[in-house]
Amino acid sequence: MNMKDLNLDMTAFWMPFTNNRQFKSSPRLLVKAEGMHYTSSDNRQILDGTAGLWCVNAGHCRTEIVEAIRQQAGEMDFAPTFQMGHPKAFEAAAKIAEITPQGLDRVFFTNSGSESVDTALKIALAYHRARGEGQRTRLIGRERGYHGVGFGGISVGGISPNRKAYSGQLLPAVDHLPHTLNIKEAAFTKGQPTWGAHLADELERIVTLHDASTIAAVIVEPLAGSTGVLVPPQGYLQKLREICDKHGILLIFDEVITGLGRLGKPFAAQYFGVTPDIITMAKGVNNAVVPMGAVAVKTTVHDTIVDAGNTGAIEFFHGYTYSGHPLAAAAACAALDLYKNDGLFERAAKLAPHFEKSIHGLRDLPNVVDIRNLGMVGGIELATRDGKPGARAHEIFVKCFEKGALIRYTGDILAFSPPLIISEAQIDELFGIVAEAIRETA
Repeated sequence: MNMKDLNLDMTAFWMPFTNNRQFKSSPRLLVKAEGMHYTSSDNRQILDGTAGLWCVNAGHCRTEIVEAIRQQAGEMDFAPTFQMGHPKAFEAAAKIAEITPQGLDRVFFTNSGSESVDTALKIALAYHRARGEGQRTRLIGRERGYHGVGFGGISVGGISPNRKAYSGQLLPAVDHLPHTLNIKEAAFTKGQPTWGAHLADELERIVTLHDASTIAAVIVEPLAGSTGVLVPPQGYLQKLREICDKHGILLIFDEVITGLGRLGKPFAAQYFGVTPDIITMAKGVNNAVVPMGAVAVKTTVHDTIVDAGNTGAIEFFHGYTYSGHPLAAAAACAALDLYKNDGLFERAAKLAPHFEKSIHGLRDLPNVVDIRNLGMVGGIELATRDGKPGARAHEIFVKCFEKGALIRYTGDILAFSPPLIISEAQIDELFGIVAEAIRETA
């Protein structure tokens, strides 16, 4: 199969986060997937170094998930969850609650990470209002944070290009912590940097500026992925938890990327030993087979909101038509069983040292200025060409695809997050291809 055989009209599809003119002049199409590989339109095997888009943690087209969707579609295609329900949604929520940190056992379903973030922010506001502190409306995000593309997520997010076009309409009561990356102090760190825990103290400055009584929640990615793999300094998340507790502020972990095994535990919260009040998730929750997201909430937060509602009335005015969609829920149940039965979280933990060794083996290549990693996530930062930010990374991305590997890039940072079924030999193959592409790129 090739482009001519496909006979595609590419005009109608306005592609997301893509240089549409550039892509459509030289498209890269994937037509099939299985296990660790995609198949390109010219019948080449492409090693998946990004789990699709940080999401296909169990590998592609797993029979167990495919069959669960097929069976559910044949039994019931859709059921509303507004004042109604269906068994699979409750089953999926229970399975998620089994693996979340202790106490976070109430689950609200969404359809994406962006929706999960906006839902979590609404829950935080509703919680404080229910407990009689409705003046707590301020939200604290972090520079270089990525929390999806809803107006709430963009507002608490801290990636400039994502904010710029919509700056006039972002939420008003928002402030931001500084990001934690410092290449000068922590270049080529393996795992968590020892420098930077003090940056959490900036939250105290923000509290002093705005007064704690006005702040509803702090939202951070435990490990920031989309901005280029920013690993939290040792003790940093613990300090955020302590400061939030001190001032009665909710702590939200955006685990859309880190959730479901990426760091060798069900959630990054368990890896770091820091329990937030709310966790957002999506992507790996059902191996990305059907769009789905979720928000796990502490029982106390849930109960405060629900118990404050009038008898017979809706307690939380929020939801989506497809919340807990039957096919998505069936996929989640199958994926969560697969993670458990195949021991994929434990497998990720065992693979992490080899992943670390392999990616850091590229540190002496031309234009490599930093390498960062934790668990099964890695980033390689490249020197930026004068006046052409992102150009070098884009060229390497294309070269890797031509050589048989799919990677991700953001700015001039290459990012890696392969399916957790990857072998040590495939890790070496992946970074061997990346090394070739870097050497060939001036």
